[in-house]
Amino acid sequence: MASETTTPLADVAPVPGVAKPDPILVADGVRRSFGGLTAVDVDHLEVQRGTITALIGPNGAGKSTFFNVLSGFDHPQRGRWTFEGQDISRLPSHKIAHRGMVRTFQLTKALARMRVMENMMLGATGQRGERFFQALLTGWRAQEEQIRERAHELLVRFQLDHMADEYAGEMSGGQRKLLEMARGLMVEPSLIMLDEPMAGVNPALTQSLLEHVTGLRDAGMTVVFVEHDMDVVMGISDWVVCMAEGRIIAEGTPDQIGKDPAVIDAYLGTQHDEPGYTRPVDRSGNDDGGGS
Repeated sequence: MASETTTPLADVAPVPGVAKPDPILVADGVRRSFGGLTAVDVDHLEVQRGTITALIGPNGAGKSTFFNVLSGFDHPQRGRWTFEGQDISRLPSHKIAHRGMVRTFQLTKALARMRVMENMMLGATGQRGERFFQALLTGWRAQEEQIRERAHELLVRFQLDHMADEYAGEMSGGQRKLLEMARGLMVEPSLIMLDEPMAGVNPALTQSLLEHVTGLRDAGMTVVFVEHDMDVVMGISDWVVCMAEGRIIAEGTPDQIGKDPAVIDAYLGTQHDEPGYTRPVDRSGNDDGGGS
């Protein structure tokens, strides 16, 4: 998707691990294995500030694991990554979020038995009421009211204000996606990571979600998202990174990625265009192309 924010990437070569003019997030030598399986093996990746970067790849490519590692929800065997020039490799997830890098999940983490407004207010950091002595000395009600006002403003922005007093468990899947995105903005992040934001969303809400994602970039934030829907990827991304078998095999603009032989092979297999090729069948008679 062409926009003014893509200008810094106009002259960036479509090469895995390529340097960016103004990276907000840089990862080096990140490796995560589970037993004998290497899920993530990323030599180098830079994410350009103020853009929408899509992370794509076939099922099992390591995308969500890489997200989990970078956001502090998982720990690699080795590797280092920096955010805003500061090493965050050993920080827990809540401290990474406090620094301005937040993420959502493919399966939403809304607290179903709490009201929507309560879910939002939990997203705020540095609340005096969380510390007994600080609350006694300085009070917390004025700050709590400020937090409530910000939460209301975000609910209005995401068109969820009419549900403020409803329980989160009563929301649809798409509404919970919006709630999680809105709650992430309570910390006023500079980078937000979205793990399959369109998964399980009612088509009626898809366009609204897309507009909110592009709105984040237009407000000056950096967005990195995992997505399987290539129409979504091609429609809103400034830059695309493709993973396969834990490695980054391609980077580039949506147009460049759409024509990259390595990306085509990763999705379709190296034999997909050979004359007479048919997809193999396993012993149970099931097509081996199915599954996740």
